[in-house]
Amino acid sequence: MSLTFKLNDGAQIPWLGFGTGTALFNKDSTEAVKVAIQNGVTHLDGAQLYRNEESLGQGIKDSGVPREKLFVTTKLAETPSAPTIKATLKESLKKLGLDYVDLFLIHSPVVALREGKLKQWWKEMEEIKKEGLAKSIGVSNFTVEHLQIILEDATVVPAVNQIELHPYVWGVNSKVYSFCKDKGIVIESYGGLSPIVRAPGGPVDPVLASAAERLSKESGTTVSPGQVLSKWLIQKDVVVVTTSSKVSRIKEALLTASLPDLTVDEISAIETEGSKVHKRFFMKHAFNE
Repeated sequence: MSLTFKLNDGAQIPWLGFGTGTALFNKDSTEAVKVAIQNGVTHLDGAQLYRNEESLGQGIKDSGVPREKLFVTTKLAETPSAPTIKATLKESLKKLGLDYVDLFLIHSPVVALREGKLKQWWKEMEEIKKEGLAKSIGVSNFTVEHLQIILEDATVVPAVNQIELHPYVWGVNSKVYSFCKDKGIVIESYGGLSPIVRAPGGPVDPVLASAAERLSKESGTTVSPGQVLSKWLIQKDVVVVTTSSKVSRIKEALLTASLPDLTVDEISAIETEGSKVHKRFFMKHAFNE
């Protein structure tokens, strides 16, 4: 099932993105990217900060899949590598071997905020979109306050805000989720599997286990707690960015969209239990934690 979400500029974003950060950070991602694409992934999520844009580009090339069938994201480093944002994107495009990216994000607001340049950065992003170097533009790790600053003068509303999103940050991040929904900004999640990968044994585990059991019976296939977490995100209209070098994990992730839906009670239980603890694993400095 190739589920996509519609962005506020009319573009379609595939629900599952294969990220080249975390496990692939600063590593050659050629093989992992090629394998992901050959197994049905069409959305690739890179960044200047991950220091592997060349190999992301090589993986795309080696996959043999035409460029127009793929959705490629990169992100502006927290401290830009060139005097203008456009120049940094041109560097990225050269490394990626592409003429444009489908989505270009400000990876973090922290440095721009400290230097009083957040609005200026967004103006430069708008120019990049106008020139077609990025089809869509957005942000990452932005709070409601950060978004309000750029929206004061924006002529283009960010298409997405990519944030860490899982049940253990839901208590805090439900605010930015609601704000973005209200403004037509799609949320992309990273670290979505953290409750089982980075914080097992927490209050959300039994809810995930019982939902996985029910979905397994209903679908006739074995459903994992990880798929339940991703299903929760999909049903919240959230794009899931994940990474794995295992083909079985990639296939499992891709199958999630076609599983039966979680019930209203299951969704509510995931959020209630998740909100009992607060655990953020990435980019704490952007959220003053």
